[in-house]
Amino acid sequence: MRQSGEEQHDEDAGVDTHGLPDAAALDAGDPLARYKNEFVITDSDVCYLDGNSLGRLPKRTVDIVHRYLTEEWGSELVAGWSHWIDEAQRVGDLIGGAALGAASGQVLAVDTTSVNFYQLCDAAIQARPGCTKVISDTANFPTDRYILEGLCERYGKQLVLIDDESGEGYVTPEMLVAHLDDDTALVTLSVVQYRSGALHDVRELTRIAHASGALIIWDASHAVGVVDLQLDHDEVDLAVGCTYKYCNAGPGSPAWLYVNKHLQQSLRVPIQGWFAQRDQFAMGQGFVRADDLRGFQIASPSIVGMRCIEASFSMIVEAGLPAIAAKAALGTDMMVRLHDAWLAPLGFELITPRDATRRGGHVTLRHSDARQISVAMREMVKVIPDFREPSSIRLAMSPLATSFREVSDGFARIRDLVASGRYREAGPPASRVT
Repeated sequence: MRQSGEEQHDEDAGVDTHGLPDAAALDAGDPLARYKNEFVITDSDVCYLDGNSLGRLPKRTVDIVHRYLTEEWGSELVAGWSHWIDEAQRVGDLIGGAALGAASGQVLAVDTTSVNFYQLCDAAIQARPGCTKVISDTANFPTDRYILEGLCERYGKQLVLIDDESGEGYVTPEMLVAHLDDDTALVTLSVVQYRSGALHDVRELTRIAHASGALIIWDASHAVGVVDLQLDHDEVDLAVGCTYKYCNAGPGSPAWLYVNKHLQQSLRVPIQGWFAQRDQFAMGQGFVRADDLRGFQIASPSIVGMRCIEASFSMIVEAGLPAIAAKAALGTDMMVRLHDAWLAPLGFELITPRDATRRGGHVTLRHSDARQISVAMREMVKVIPDFREPSSIRLAMSPLATSFREVSDGFARIRDLVASGRYREAGPPASRVT
């Protein structure tokens, strides 16, 4: 459970006389409240509820990147590679310790989530050559499904996509067992479903996959930095994720991959880059793979991106993931209760699980006019959500950057906007990015 009895008491205390969450009381008792002032906020009237897509800019990132440009690259020039060369491992250890529950030597900060996902899925499929089946689900993130389609077509495997007909928004142990057998090479799911915000039971689903002999890859992109992940404890094989959502490392910041130590010598990724060469600077003929995590790195990391990760993850280390996850549970509970009181009567439907142990950091609301409402939210009342086809609006509690007042104000503005019907005056979206 992510909430202790003491934290639950605090939640009960943050209720106003109408039985709704009292934002002022919750903010007053919030141990993470001070972090909001550590972010660049150019318009204090904006309710930014889209940290599940892109986190705010930490002020310390500006300072750290400036120092990198002037004191490292600017003055050291090529000599800087004497300490930059191992940045992917060093920063990977920072990510692993701060947010993944991963011991040193198992996380690399490299490339994009998609590249890392492709690399690890290919390696996992090749590691079980006699198995013909790969399992994921229809609600998984599109890139993951597309990559799996391509790999299965290339290697002649059967891609089985679990379809959640119950509407719960996640894969239950029973659903996985129904599709799993000893012919399964790979199971891959997202820790938090990007559409519904539902949180999977990582430990139990991993155990079930292992019982059949399959490897499992978790995509933690919508969970890292807001869910108290414990990859080592849960005996996860492989995982990938980004750093620009709740981790606030910036658009396009380097992603990460996790490879459990017991698999590092046996798995082989398809792209054999020079950073994975055992004697990297001999630059000889023929590839001889490094036996440890370095064997999963392709090429030079983005050093400026590493500095952005260092800045943002230093905040996560200071705040602590348990406290961050506890605030996310309170924030999403506030959203659920405000939805029930204010938005459900206006035609909204909550599709995120009501159980806080089954949620990540965002909730998803469905409405027949969701696209137009989301445009009006941005343009008319300064509430920033994101829209997902065909009729969903996602709203996030990003614990370090978001106050309870921001959540409460945002929901009040949505209520008034829809109740008045004014949202119908909004024109088409100005951007194709939703």
